[in-house]
Amino acid sequence: IAADDRSHNMVKSFRVSDLQTLLASMGRSKSGLKQDLVGRALRLVQTEYSPELLKNVRQLYETRFPKASSWLAARRPESVPVNYPALNSSPRGTAQGTDYLNGIPKPAPPPVAEVKLVPLPFYHNLETLLPPTELIAQNSEKLQESQCVFELTPSQVEQIRNSSELRPGMKSVQVVLRICYTDSIGVQEDQYPPNIAVKVNQSYCHVPGYYPSNKPGVEPRRPCRPVNITPWLHLSTVTNRVTITWGNFGNRYSVAVYLVRVFTSGELFNQLKHCSVESPERCRERIQDKLRFDPESEIATTGLRVSLICPLVKMRLGVPCRVLTCAHLQCFDAVFFLQMNEKKPTWTCPVCDKPAPFELLTIDGLLSEILKETPEDVEEIEYLTDGSWRPIRDDKEKERERENSCTPDCPVVDICVPEANGHSPAHSGTNQTGKSGSGGASAGTGGTSAGSGGGAVVDLTLDDSSEEEGGGGAEDSEDTDDSQDSPAPKRGRYDYDKDLVTAY
Repeated sequence: IAADDRSHNMVKSFRVSDLQTLLASMGRSKSGLKQDLVGRALRLVQTEYSPELLKNVRQLYETRFPKASSWLAARRPESVPVNYPALNSSPRGTAQGTDYLNGIPKPAPPPVAEVKLVPLPFYHNLETLLPPTELIAQNSEKLQESQCVFELTPSQVEQIRNSSELRPGMKSVQVVLRICYTDSIGVQEDQYPPNIAVKVNQSYCHVPGYYPSNKPGVEPRRPCRPVNITPWLHLSTVTNRVTITWGNFGNRYSVAVYLVRVFTSGELFNQLKHCSVESPERCRERIQDKLRFDPESEIATTGLRVSLICPLVKMRLGVPCRVLTCAHLQCFDAVFFLQMNEKKPTWTCPVCDKPAPFELLTIDGLLSEILKETPEDVEEIEYLTDGSWRPIRDDKEKERERENSCTPDCPVVDICVPEANGHSPAHSGTNQTGKSGSGGASAGTGGTSAGSGGGAVVDLTLDDSSEEEGGGGAEDSEDTDDSQDSPAPKRGRYDYDKDLVTAY
């Protein structure tokens, strides 16, 4: 009881920074006013009276009041060990040990150990080097700095050194740093804090930058993915130190370090091809279920059209793929989808914009067969109610086939035959006769052929002036009689009726 009273008195004499350090070392929240921190620390002393807690309280007090060290040593309870690691007086200091974060020893059961990071298809976790641990702000400054250390075992070093290279200088077995929000509900996606910078053993490593946005008013977005820190590590049993600079703007973040095996898009495609292919029979059943007659529906669906063009790259599908949870039958190309997510991971269906995680992808066996059976110029098919399908050719293809055909679409009409369009070629015949009167025997021959029922040739290049020169104004008696009974037809530049050259 006397030791408990002394601990209470020590806690009451602490400053705000001392209270925050004590609460953080025991995994408690360090936010709030001083009176809140004091009350929280006193309740902690009352409820969790342990040697570790007394050790931290006593060392903080010795740092605050150095002259009281001898008094504390004389009155130290026998149950508290004397040889305990020392906390540095500076919040930025580091403790002597190999298992700590932010300069203070990690508590035995870290409160953020329940944080679970979402599994990533391109990263397979081999070992956990540092479990998810919260980044703790040491003061009220906006820019914070936190440190963590870890060591690699000889077997882990051998795994890294003996692994294959994804490309020159990049091993397939890596040590990666992951950061996420501190939230124990559900799984957490990678999320960087603002103003992040990562330094490994005194060397800054690369952190993915921002993607520029093409849309006005939209801020650039940073792709949050694991940070490969392998090139800057000591590939030995020497302790590795990682320093994280981050912006403290209200959100809580946790950091973790893993030994992972990195896959390429080609390796993931091989997994997909061997483990997740939907049979053609199952695909036909799915189609029939969608086209099954619904008596409550006013519209009966007799077919479903599916494009053979990938919506990602606007090219013909190579390996048709879709998500099992999506309602549509439209597919996208599996190879291009995996390559795009390898560079910029979004895992979103390009057809309906719904989540498309790797474990829910499947290759459409029926559409794969259809792509082999159809020629390259077929860009769309239609599924029918019985599970069969038929190719659909667009209007351009039909027009191309029509042009290649020798049979014309419309019959040829002879504009000079009266029975063809119901008009009499009297004017054309008269004009030809008038020309024959002054033109000689050649025109007479043309008139004879017209009278015999053949199609008369009309020279559309003759204008009024040429007609006056040829005919001299002398008209046939039939024209005179017609002009007396009915008004003369209107003539333009060319000496023919416009309605006689219209093909119906």
